[in-house]
Formats: sequence, structure tokens, C-alpha cells
Amino acid sequence: MPEIKFTKMHGLGNDFVMIDLRRKKAPGLAKKAALICDRRFGIGCDQMIVIAPSKKADYRMTIYNADGSEVEMCGNGIRCFAKYLWDRKERKIRKNKALDVETLAGIIRPRIVGGGMIEVDMGEPGLEGVVTTAAFKGPMVNRPLKAGGKTYRVTAVSMGNPHCVIFTSDVDKIDLAGSGPALERHKAFPNRTNVEFVEALNRNNIKVRVFERGSGATLACGTGACAALVASVLNKKTGRKVSAHLPGGTLKIEWTKSNRVLMTGPAEEVYSGVVNI
Repeated sequence: MPEIKFTKMHGLGNDFVMIDLRRKKAPGLAKKAALICDRRFGIGCDQMIVIAPSKKADYRMTIYNADGSEVEMCGNGIRCFAKYLWDRKERKIRKNKALDVETLAGIIRPRIVGGGMIEVDMGEPGLEGVVTTAAFKGPMVNRPLKAGGKTYRVTAVSMGNPHCVIFTSDVDKIDLAGSGPALERHKAFPNRTNVEFVEALNRNNIKVRVFERGSGATLACGTGACAALVASVLNKKTGRKVSAHLPGGTLKIEWTKSNRVLMTGPAEEVYSGVVNI
């Protein structure tokens, strides 16, 4: 494989290797995703994101986890995607400060709102189909699930990708490395799942820690923060607009009355380089 230019970015410490293939091709790149994400033998990141042309939208975003698996959506990643294009003065985003981005979760719309912040319309949350119908019927809201020898009260939410939300009185005491893998790969979740442990601080603030599917514990997860708010509202723990405090920083999340979830937060570029895998 030839040399590939990349840009390292992060959203609240959730970090990405961005590879721009709008004007070139890189055959076999997907098979190298796990190596590129490796923090010792590659560049190192939680996920690799590919920017490519789209026939359905302005651009297409393809996302690979640290284990090489392709996933539907990444909230912090799409903010970095938008900032990357904004900083390079792409005409499509400069014209109206917004983009339509094709993802496996559908068309997602990030928008530059000023102050270094990016708002993303994450679409409508889903409560059906997150878990197997053989295991549970209907939405899974505050229902018991046994995993790794423990029983958890789980709320399952889709934000284009699956999430398993569990409320706790002290999120800092959760052993993510011990609890995360058993929940991520539980048979109830046909496509595995992201896992969020959430502490409702008050009606306007939640504290969230995340074990991401295919990447493990991360400093932040945009879709996870969105799922955490939806679950908080369903379980009557918060209002529909909160500050979600993650280890890497804070996201503003709103579940609107029109059933759209809006996420607002920063994105940062760290450095660019060339890799020869």
C-alpha cells in the first residue's frame, strides 16, 4: 500500500485518524484499520474515519473501530468530520455552515454554530430492534439483564448504533473494564452494543462513562451521550435538555419535542502526517 496522508483529531479526547479519499483511492485500507488504530504499532486512535464522495449527500463518512470493525455512526467523529472540512474552506460547508453526511445510520447533519462548537442533528432515537426479539419483546426500558454474573437494569436505545444504558448512584466506582465486555457481547444484542453507565446529578446534568463497542473504554462518546439523555428522560431522571459530563469534557444534548436529538460540542485538530502501512 502506498503512503497515505492523515490528520489526527479528537472530540473531548475521543480521538480519530481522518483519511481524506475524496480525490484518491486507497485499495485495501479497510483491512488495515485495526493496525492504523493501534497505539503501539500504528498511528493510534479510537476510530479511523474515511472522508469520501457521496451520491446521496455532500460527503460520505465511513467509520472503523479500533478492532477493525465498521460501525454505523460516531457523534464525536462527525463533529471532527465537519471541522476538518470547515477548516479547509470546503465550499459546501462554507456556504451555509452545514453539511449532509451519508453514514450507515442515514443522513446526519452537522452545523457550525460558532465559538468552536458544532451542533449535530443526530436524528430520531430508536427503541425497537436494539435487542433480539427472542430475548425481549418491545422496548427495553429499565429491564433486568444478567451479564457476567451480575444483574443490571438496562435501557436500550439506538442512535443509529446500539446502546445499553445503565443508571448508577456513583459512576466513578464502576469497573468499566470488568463490566463492559460482558455487556457489549451479550446475546441479547445481535450486533453487540455500546455500554453507558450514567449518574443523574440533577434534572439538567448527567455524568457518563462509556465502554464503546469495538474500542473499549473511551474518554467520550457522542452517540452514547445522546442515548444517555434519551434513557434519562424515559426513566424520568432528567428533563429533555442536559449537559452530559464525560471524562474528556462536556456535551450539550437536547431531545426536542419533534423527536430529534441535538448534540453540541467541540472538535480539535491535533496534527497531520503520512503513514506507510
